[in-house]
Amino acid sequence: MAAQKILVVDDSPTERFFLANLLAKKGYTVITAENGEEAFVKTKTERPSLVVMDVVMPGQNGFQITRALTRDPETQNIPVIICTSKTAETDRIWGLRQGARDYLTKPIKPDELLAKIADLVS
Repeated sequence: MAAQKILVVDDSPTERFFLANLLAKKGYTVITAENGEEAFVKTKTERPSLVVMDVVMPGQNGFQITRALTRDPETQNIPVIICTSKTAETDRIWGLRQGARDYLTKPIKPDELLAKIADLVS
């Protein structure tokens, strides 16, 4: 079976590297984007199996891009997991209302993220 492709979206180079490294070590093919607009384009062109989305980014935020992806007929079936420093329950609810399949807060627990990804891309 071909490796699952995951798009990691975060404006922090450190976070992108951490997540990409974690996922690559588990056998996933990883592509990255540093902002929402780049994430939207890459999701449409690269067709990842899943998107790991930060919220707080310059330009369009992760909530806006998640909503755009989950409402676009070309990308609506690609699951999005929001990974953010926004810990308020209202943010979690809002993220899920935008179409995210799950919502994790930073610092990310690697085992928790990997388990949620495995559930969504298997």
